[in-house]
Amino acid sequence: MRRLALALAAGALAVSAFIPSVHAATAPCEQTLKNLRAAEATATLSAADKAKVSELETKGIERCNADDDKRADDFFAQAMTVMGK
Repeated sequence: MRRLALALAAGALAVSAFIPSVHAATAPCEQTLKNLRAAEATATLSAADKAKVSELETKGIERCNADDDKRADDFFAQAMTVMGK
């Protein structure tokens, strides 16, 4: 009986630790886009990098318009990585 109670407690703890990370707050995609555009204005990029950043920005805007801030922010972060920011 004690093992069962211990196993249930451990399972409950594992589930409760997972829930906050699933619903972790992300930055509003509009703010992240603003930061991306500011970085883009000062970046010196090759044509290939500029095309990649533009593609990622377009995908991010699409997700932002769909109220999917997390995925939008992911695309914007990838664009920032391409720019070396």
